[in-house]
Amino acid sequence: MGLLLKVILPLMGLGLAVYFYSAPENFNEEMLRGKRVIVTGASSGIGEQMAYHLARMGAHVLVTARTEAKLQKVVERCRELGAASARFVSGSMEDTAFAEEVVKEAENTWGGLDMLILNHIGHSYFNYFDGDVDHIRKLLETNFLSYVAMTVTALPMLKESEGNIVVVSSVAGKAPGPFAAPYSATKFALDGFFSSLRHEFIIENVNVSITLCILGYIDTGKLNATGARGLRRVAPSPKEECALEIIRSGALRQHELHYPPGIVNGMLLLRGLAPGFLDTLIRSNIVVENVQRAPPPHGTRVPPAGSPGSGR
Repeated sequence: MGLLLKVILPLMGLGLAVYFYSAPENFNEEMLRGKRVIVTGASSGIGEQMAYHLARMGAHVLVTARTEAKLQKVVERCRELGAASARFVSGSMEDTAFAEEVVKEAENTWGGLDMLILNHIGHSYFNYFDGDVDHIRKLLETNFLSYVAMTVTALPMLKESEGNIVVVSSVAGKAPGPFAAPYSATKFALDGFFSSLRHEFIIENVNVSITLCILGYIDTGKLNATGARGLRRVAPSPKEECALEIIRSGALRQHELHYPPGIVNGMLLLRGLAPGFLDTLIRSNIVVENVQRAPPPHGTRVPPAGSPGSGR
């Protein structure tokens, strides 16, 4: 089983990645120069790294997250790295009115928008589901409905610029594992909504691309703080490279990004060929004895499988 996780599955996935997801054109950082980009969930982790990559490419960057002090530092660093402009709006995506406010800020500041990168998530936990329906409802507000609200508000500008919508999701929304039932539900919702919307855009000749980013286990720097590091047997992938791949896939207007490609593509292949075996493989990757039944205290964030703290 260990050999499958570490060698065979990644090799299968890499082969599939080369075959199915080779971009029709090469990525050039000049594609982002002068582009107007919103990045949500950008105070740390993958979102922060995306902001820095975009700044180095000379984009206009608007970042948002809950914590103003962290966003101020991110904006300062973006300016140092050469962003065409950098600003922030702080607030909680639990309120869809705030999600719409962020897009309006971009419209008022830039007069338009070229790329919308939806990356934020709400507080959740890696644990046995305890029957808390209110938690699921709250998580859907942040992880799903705010994405829809921002998309609806941004769509007129994106149609005008023939821009890009980039949705950062998770392998938990394709091949879910245990201890992340509420989180996985929100990621399946993203996949269903945005994949269906993409069809409608194609039918109506709307030249706005939708890229779904299916992420595996990513080291965002929060694993030790949350206690999630000791729960999985596979090493996490770097957030810096992940962030760059998200930007690249959006700029190239790909339908999906699978990162890390070996693991994620291998899992999706097994989902169709041998779903029972895949389930066994997923469970074998978790150190079940390290999972505590009692949920963490309110406000403590332990990223579920595939979340930004663990890979999104």
